This record gives sequence, C-alpha cells and structure tokens, in this order.
Amino acid sequence: MTKALYSGSFDPVTSGHLDIIYRGAKMFDSLVVGVIENPQKKPLFSVEERVTMLKELFKDTPNVEVDSFSGLLADYVNANGFNAVIRGLRAITDFEYELSMAQMNACLFNKDVESIFLMTSPKYSFISSSMIKEVASLGGSVSGLVPDMVLDKMKNKYIKIK
Repeated sequence: MTKALYSGSFDPVTSGHLDIIYRGAKMFDSLVVGVIENPQKKPLFSVEERVTMLKELFKDTPNVEVDSFSGLLADYVNANGFNAVIRGLRAITDFEYELSMAQMNACLFNKDVESIFLMTSPKYSFISSSMIKEVASLGGSVSGLVPDMVLDKMKNKYIKIK
C-alpha cells in the first residue's frame, strides 16, 4: 500500500490546496493531510479549527485522512511509514525553497521516502494563504479562492469581508 503526506499550515485552506489534495489522492492508496502546528506563527485559525475544516471538506474522500503534528516533518514521516511527501509548487520561487527542503529531508527521511512535486493548476497559481488573509483582513473578496465553508468561517474572523 502506498501512503503519502501532504503537509502545510493550511491557514486557511485554499482552492489551490484542495486541487493538490484531490490530485494527490488519485496517486496514492492513502493520503494524509498533515496540518503543521508552528508555534512561531500567529495563525488565523487554531490547529483544531483547521483540522475540523479539512475533515469536513474531505469526509467523502475515503482515502484522505487529516492529522496534525509539530516538530520536524522528517520525524513525523519516519514515525508514520509514509512512502512519499507531496509538495505543491506555484512559481519558481517555490521551487527553489522546496528543492532545498527536499534535499535536507532526503538526509533525514527513512530509506525509500520520496518527495513528489505537483505543479499547482494555473488558475490557482497566484493564491497563497497569507495573501488570502491579507485581502480578507482589508475587506476584499476571496470568494472562489477558498472553499465556501472556509469563507464563512473567515467572515466570522474578519467582519468586513465582502
């Protein structure tokens, strides 16, 4: 059985994230969406809120499960028997960062764990969670860039979203 991890902060989960998750789920028997808890970041949504949203979004996708973790990605990967780690790429700047991370992780991963890079669909290539939060915090519309359920939850955080 093949088992992959797609990890990130998902704060908030965007339509670009969904695209990568659905595509990754077609490639592996099991795909775990791993919500990273980073104590150095100040998130809009708690880890529990992000996990709950992702579980709801993928409740009808049987080979996708959602988990959370903190610490080194490699420690989580090695402890949970993953075959691959999926990373999404939007632009060349993502590639440079992700390549260096993949090379470091290759030194830390158990043998036979691969890093898989998936290009984001062009219609989502400009979306980032930080951009979504900035636009929403200033009252701009992010409709269609995040799932409707996430948009509703963001409206509760940022009262002035259109």
